[in-house]
Amino acid sequence: MHPIPAIDALIQALGDDVVATGAALDDRRHADWSGAPGATPRALVRPRTTAQLAQAMRICHQYGQSVVPQGGLTGLAGGACCGPDDMAVSLERMQEIEDIDLVSGTITVQAGAILQSVQEAADAAGLLFALDLGARGSCTIGGNLATNAGGNRVIRYGTMRDQLLGIEAVLANGNVVSGLHKMVKNNTGYDLKHLLAGSEGTLGIITRAVLRLRPRPLAVATAWCGLPSFEAVTTLLQRAQAQLSGGVSAFEVMWPSFVNFMMTQVPGLRAPLDSPHAFHVLIENAGTDGEHHMAAFDTFLEQMLEEGILENATIARSQADAHKLWALRDATSNLPTLLPGLTGFDISFAIRDIGRAAAECDNLLRTSWPACTALVYGHLGDGNLHLIVHVPDTAQQPADAIETAIYDLVRRYGGAVSAEHGIGTVKRKVLGHSRSPEELTAMRAIKAALDPKNILNPGKVL
Repeated sequence: MHPIPAIDALIQALGDDVVATGAALDDRRHADWSGAPGATPRALVRPRTTAQLAQAMRICHQYGQSVVPQGGLTGLAGGACCGPDDMAVSLERMQEIEDIDLVSGTITVQAGAILQSVQEAADAAGLLFALDLGARGSCTIGGNLATNAGGNRVIRYGTMRDQLLGIEAVLANGNVVSGLHKMVKNNTGYDLKHLLAGSEGTLGIITRAVLRLRPRPLAVATAWCGLPSFEAVTTLLQRAQAQLSGGVSAFEVMWPSFVNFMMTQVPGLRAPLDSPHAFHVLIENAGTDGEHHMAAFDTFLEQMLEEGILENATIARSQADAHKLWALRDATSNLPTLLPGLTGFDISFAIRDIGRAAAECDNLLRTSWPACTALVYGHLGDGNLHLIVHVPDTAQQPADAIETAIYDLVRRYGGAVSAEHGIGTVKRKVLGHSRSPEELTAMRAIKAALDPKNILNPGKVL
């Protein structure tokens, strides 16, 4: 008999195959990649069906047992970190891809499905699942939805919320809300799927979803460009959106601080250009005209060079070339090892403000910490800026002071303290920098209505 009544009731109802405790939890992680603290929970529930999860939540609601939903634990905001009094829920046994509807252009999946598996299933069917991010091999669809993940293709396809047509979820009291619709147009009252998407497990636990599929590009053109100014960067973006067939599918901007650091610190990277530049852009253009796509892309870049918008460029002539260009941008996975204890930011601004905001960030950091490493890069096409800060030769990073300075700047610009990683616990204290008191009051009212006992991911977001 387990000493905690709620866990005992769960084991009696679902069995120890579904409810793990004690030594069975020793080899598992209980926190995400954020560095926020995590503890071994009281128990781990791994349902095989929505019905089992609903039964578990009814018991937790009865006993007031707090529940932390977990996906692939790749988040960067502390949203999946457990405390010692929590019960964790993982949908790792619910990974089925249930249906691919070629006519409707949809894929129906369980929330524990790995993102890469969904991408591969769509590709095998001749279509594209558009969401893509570096953790594709371990993050789950439920986690992607719960955090409204962004990634590399937001500029063309939108965030995870924009891929969502229908949803099934278990609420705090065990009720199952199911709207697994395949319609793009569905204007029938409050949109619960968009409320649950981005709620970080605080309003319900997503169990299944209907997601949009897109036509698979027949040709993808990729180039690395060197530019003289931020004005040139925004001009390139505007011209590319207007002149390239299909628009822009990725537009990654890197400041010299980022490029130079990566080239000197990460073995095996190849320098895309042999000249220094004020800005670097990795641009991708996906289209359906396999025969003429590359020629049109070449012509466009030649025009940009002639007009002085670009100073230099290299174009990928094969998929292998494109992978080498992306390898530099994706080398960010090395940063926690290269800069232990770093302070990272996932912030957003109006596109026109990014150049000025980034310069102000760099200036205020170097004024207070002259020797600091400050790396700037981001998905500029959707206003998302990433900033990595590390102060050398100090026993403890001045994270609180750095965060105060940067988030105050974000508030002054009317930006967002989180562009794509969510709030979790890491950014909870600065949520008011981007949301008004009235908005926060409305959020708390929604939370209280759907989770009156505050058992779903308590202490996260709000």
